[in-house]
Amino acid sequence: MQAIVFWLIYPLLWLLSKLPFRMLYIVSDFVYIVLYRLIGYRQKTVRNNLMLAFPEKTVQERKRIEKEFYHHLCDLFLEMIKTISITKKQLLERMTYTNIELVQNYESQGKSVIVLLGHYASYEWTFAIQLYLKNKGHGIYKKIKNTYFDNLVRSIRGRWNTELIANKFASKRMHLHKKEGIVTTYGFAADQSPILHRARYWTDFFGYELPFFTGVERIAKDLDTPIVYLKTTKTKRGHYQGTFMPLAENPLDYKDFDITAAFAKALESQIKEDPRYYLWTHKRFKLLGKKEASPAKN
Repeated sequence: MQAIVFWLIYPLLWLLSKLPFRMLYIVSDFVYIVLYRLIGYRQKTVRNNLMLAFPEKTVQERKRIEKEFYHHLCDLFLEMIKTISITKKQLLERMTYTNIELVQNYESQGKSVIVLLGHYASYEWTFAIQLYLKNKGHGIYKKIKNTYFDNLVRSIRGRWNTELIANKFASKRMHLHKKEGIVTTYGFAADQSPILHRARYWTDFFGYELPFFTGVERIAKDLDTPIVYLKTTKTKRGHYQGTFMPLAENPLDYKDFDITAAFAKALESQIKEDPRYYLWTHKRFKLLGKKEASPAKN
């Protein structure tokens, strides 16, 4: 059944990926009408998230953010498909970095580095970082249930010198790399909400106590691997720019959870600068008020 679903859908995805960007965004505008105006995909979640995050804004202001977010979401979806056949030249033009030398310096010193980011702007095209580095990069991701689509995503990343590691194997692989002396870059999008019984650390986020994953901080300390935050902005439609910000040069110098708290603050600041490009369809506030019910709370 997985194979049937894949081969029914993949030809359409491939054809869409071959469209020029101008045509791709015409398709995106059509998808917006269907997704937002006809289906109303996760509108309740998006509106609740925006109300909690920006209670000081008027209904009209939040409505404007909501509409522009859905336009961006559709662009992001089509850009993900475009990745199937995007060229190196196109990727270099559309995903740029202001200070790639920060990561290059770690590589030249023989140090691996963890790049921490949120689901903001284009988190899909950030693998373009590997076009500026010598060593293979590794993206930590949640494995797709359909094996065929999972293999497709892995092969797409492989074009750009990036290997995907399923999140449940990340720690084991990273320790193995350390033991073998492999220098690499690890990419983590770590802003989603953990399930309640694994919500170990809670910190202020938009004025509320909310849980954050702490695994990246723990691994960074175990391996003494520096962490940088990747702040990506959308400069115009289909064009993004990333800036690396040092988050923890020497993780062992930080108290427990200080790095996670710094990540939460950096992410919140980025979202507040321009909330249109955050992934509001995710239920980031779903554990609001449930800290005392968590058996793993700090």
